[in-house]
Amino acid sequence: MSTADVHDAASETPPQTEPAPAAGMDQREVPEVVESNSVVPLPRIRPQRPRGANGRFVRLEPEEDTGSGPDDLPEGRFLDREVSWLQFNERVLQLAADPELPLLERARFLAIFAGNLDEFFMVRVAGLKRRIATGIASRSASGLEPREVLEEISIGAHSLMEQHAEVFARTVGPALDEVGITLVPWVELTQQEQADLAEMFRSTVYPVLTPLGVDPAHPFPHVSGLSLNLAVVLTNPRTDGEHFARVKVPPLLPRFIRLTTDDDDLYRDRFVLIEQVIAAHLDQLFPGMTVQETFTFRVTRNEDVEVEEDDAENLLTALERELTRRRFGPPVRLEIEEDMDDHVRELLVRELGVQTGEVYRLPSPLDLTALHTLADLDRTELRYPAFVPKTHPQLAPVERSSPGDVLGAMRQRDILLHHPYDSFSTSVQAFIGQAAADPAVLAIKQTLYRTSGDSPIIDALIEAAAAGKQVLAVVEIKARFDEENNISWARKLERAGVHVVYGMVGLKTHAKLALVVRQESGGLRRYCHIGTGNYNPKTARLYEDVGLLTCDDAVAEDITRLFNQLSGMAPKAKFKRLLVAPRSVRSQLVELIDAEAARGADGLIRFKVNSIVDERIIDALYCASRAGARVDLWVRGICAVRPGVPGLSETITVRSTLGRFLEHSRIFAFGGGGEPVVYFGSADLMHRNLDRRVEALAPVSDEGQVKSLMKLLDRGLSEHVAAWALNDCGQWTRQHLGEDGLPLADLQTELIAKYAGRKRPGRRR
Repeated sequence: MSTADVHDAASETPPQTEPAPAAGMDQREVPEVVESNSVVPLPRIRPQRPRGANGRFVRLEPEEDTGSGPDDLPEGRFLDREVSWLQFNERVLQLAADPELPLLERARFLAIFAGNLDEFFMVRVAGLKRRIATGIASRSASGLEPREVLEEISIGAHSLMEQHAEVFARTVGPALDEVGITLVPWVELTQQEQADLAEMFRSTVYPVLTPLGVDPAHPFPHVSGLSLNLAVVLTNPRTDGEHFARVKVPPLLPRFIRLTTDDDDLYRDRFVLIEQVIAAHLDQLFPGMTVQETFTFRVTRNEDVEVEEDDAENLLTALERELTRRRFGPPVRLEIEEDMDDHVRELLVRELGVQTGEVYRLPSPLDLTALHTLADLDRTELRYPAFVPKTHPQLAPVERSSPGDVLGAMRQRDILLHHPYDSFSTSVQAFIGQAAADPAVLAIKQTLYRTSGDSPIIDALIEAAAAGKQVLAVVEIKARFDEENNISWARKLERAGVHVVYGMVGLKTHAKLALVVRQESGGLRRYCHIGTGNYNPKTARLYEDVGLLTCDDAVAEDITRLFNQLSGMAPKAKFKRLLVAPRSVRSQLVELIDAEAARGADGLIRFKVNSIVDERIIDALYCASRAGARVDLWVRGICAVRPGVPGLSETITVRSTLGRFLEHSRIFAFGGGGEPVVYFGSADLMHRNLDRRVEALAPVSDEGQVKSLMKLLDRGLSEHVAAWALNDCGQWTRQHLGEDGLPLADLQTELIAKYAGRKRPGRRR
């Protein structure tokens, strides 16, 4: 899981089941704490109540003009998106607290939770505060005033962060210690270990530290976002005057310093935190002063980037400028060590300009994103079993010593891919690589949202350009928190002769598309890839995504038109097979939903998405449910739908799956009166995807592939598979044990076994 999308990750993320409260839209009492199988009971986010600021139902005024639903739909029918996101991160925390999961994976879930919350504050909370400050914030679709939303966030975030720290302190940390992975406090180190660390401090740490004092000649220093800092209280022995200083923990040095051991025990890993090493040697930074107290603290700032594209002569240069300003955004959260003195806390609050409610007192250590380091330790017995993706059977080479011919396989039939179970490297990556090396290929066009500079796909595009092929890369340099990386490899592509464009003004390009044009005996043939995931070989091993390799002429024509629209000027381009946002994704999905509603009890709608927030889509689903159609939603993260409400959503169910892989695919299936209609693609059901991004959904035409995706939805939405279920109060309940008390099946484990057992199809004669 990620920040980027974690990622974008993240994907990111065990209480027993409980009977749902009485159905309806009325307010009700729900226990604050739900019985849990985890060692540390986890509180539920408070039920989301359908009320306005005065406690009564109100006429909703969504932040965006997304249209209004039928007049007879009740107010308060939408759950709050910000609270729903916090509930998603609570599910990640429940995985970290689950003693049945491998220990290092639990540590990783703790790190994912922390990273997710950092991004939430940097973007969502910061954006909400900015809208309030500028006077443009309006009542949310859930019926809450902006300041009520901030209050709900504060309540939920304080509770979850305290529980997050407690899960580490009381369960995961001690469990790591039991298996020989220990964080050793400075005072418990041997004299020899302290001496070794003192030498390391002098040679490696001391030269990069910059102590910053605060006095009339030294104003309070700027504290960069997400940096870990030491607040140091000093006294001058000559004057007895008290002074304050700040020391930043160098972010480029390892947070966990490994201690050497005298024995040869391979299963003993001892670490000390770098901030403790620094704290023990502060006298070297402040000679002549007496160090009285030392506390750690951390600030989260508004780090969302805003670039007015219409005014930017060069988007790349404008974004680079904006990134330098990101570090100076206003603070939105202050994390402090729980035993910090009140006068030090008050100093930080005053100088940093944060509100009292934005202060989070937590036990040391702060910033548990560093637990990724421990989760990466080579202790296979404490991690998920090793997993190696398999080559798709239709791409498997006849001779094992030779790579599969991807273009040749595509000429035979469409190939439906399901990552990470199907290998990305032998499918999508091989597709681009073989196209780059093929002398008959004339052009390659590709969208790039998030990838890495050392990606083989980037190298293949550079190779193709060097060979004289026409290569177009539509680079989304504004992909949040990947901007600097994207700028770097965008310039790398430009220097190699690749035509790099940045999409359309005002729209992010989020579609996942690749087009290869090849000269063949019968003329030009176009080969396409359409996917739900980024062209990133690293995240392709962790993200669950689907994709299609196809030579379908109608699809290829649509993709060609879309690339022309992105690289040139074609505002009136029309598409026959693809649904393209912002033009047609919402409207076409609503038409398909309405068609199922018209079938009444025979209607069937099934969506698998990361998030569903859009009011028009949700209202259409409510109307379909009222008509008797069955609506099953598989939502990893944010969900504003209120399922199971009598007279509104009785036939709607919502389930969420979190686990080893980040569920990332988007699939839209409709019963079609016995002939299912299935689309997949890049778009989630959120305002940003439907209105402010270029997205593409593609139909699945092969009957066998339609059945395959329908079976995936059947299993993922089954009550016999472990998942979380959402009730009409807006509460999620983990359903991971059957009526017999035994664990329910794990979907991702099942799929690993299923795909590993596939065989290469026989050759056609």
